Amino acid sequence: DHSRVILKSTENDYINASLVAIAETQRNYILSQGPLPSTCGHFWLMVWEQQSRAVVMLNRVIEKESVKCAQYWPTEEGKKQDFEDTGFCLTLISEDVKSYYTVRLLELENLKTKEKREIYHFHYTTWPDFGVPESPASFLNFLFKVRESGSLNPEHGAAVVHCSAGIGRSGTFLLVDTCLLLLEKRKDPSSVDIKKVLLDLRKYRMGLIQTPDQLRFSYMAIIEGAKYIMGDSSVQQSQWLSPVFKIGKSVHMVPDYCGLSQEWDSFPGLQSLEISQLVTYSLRKRQREDRKANTAQKVEQMKKKLSETERKRKRWLSWKPILINIGAVSTVIVAVVGVICWKYQTQ
Repeated sequence: DHSRVILKSTENDYINASLVAIAETQRNYILSQGPLPSTCGHFWLMVWEQQSRAVVMLNRVIEKESVKCAQYWPTEEGKKQDFEDTGFCLTLISEDVKSYYTVRLLELENLKTKEKREIYHFHYTTWPDFGVPESPASFLNFLFKVRESGSLNPEHGAAVVHCSAGIGRSGTFLLVDTCLLLLEKRKDPSSVDIKKVLLDLRKYRMGLIQTPDQLRFSYMAIIEGAKYIMGDSSVQQSQWLSPVFKIGKSVHMVPDYCGLSQEWDSFPGLQSLEISQLVTYSLRKRQREDRKANTAQKVEQMKKKLSETERKRKRWLSWKPILINIGAVSTVIVAVVGVICWKYQTQ
């Protein structure tokens, strides 16, 4: 309750959102649940009261035929959307659609004071629920796009970050951005304890990062982002390569996002036990995927065999009446010939 955002201009001051303030990075965020049909007005009231410059959306409105949040912004340029319960009007000024994210410029108007503000809406459109993006590269490009807008700078209010629940994908975004900021400030990868940072962030909002995949992806994105910050600008599209990954005397094969080697030892937050668990998880996941692929291949082969058998059966059924008729006619002919021969012999 100590970190929840309190609405000021309504009878009910509650909204499912938490303010995260990180003093060292001078960065504030608001992690929020995706707006519901009944809370869209309160969502924009929060954006107004907190003087936010940007909204970062990490989910789609509908995912796997399930509604994840309300359509809380206009979908056509120039169109307006009114929120009468809180007295705001929202207009879509422009929309720039990329392959995996969309950037919108919105105009938020306070209908009581007639004051207007421009709000950036950064929408990552290819992040599956309870999953991870295709590669850290695409995610980092999105993160840097948000940064370039200046919306996260301290002179603006806290940026609002949301997914469906405001903890899984939102927590991943927050952890990666925070760790990279700490790295930029300290200039020393060994000083960034990722595990400690995550535990500190969870003091503001419980349950940040929901799955092992999201945690593992966070580490990968931080490591790749660290390489970029430290001078390696080869951030490119993901290529699921498999370099040798060493822990002590053991050697494992793990996926390498973007073909970059993984310098895990630089990060004390990823201790040997955690590394082992992550590698074991990765190997088991790959084995499961291999088993699924093999099973799918066998099922496909069985389907082909059954299809071939079915085709032969249908072919036989189509010819069966004809063959039966031919057989019957042949029998009659043989019988007639036999009778004729018998009569001929008896005469």
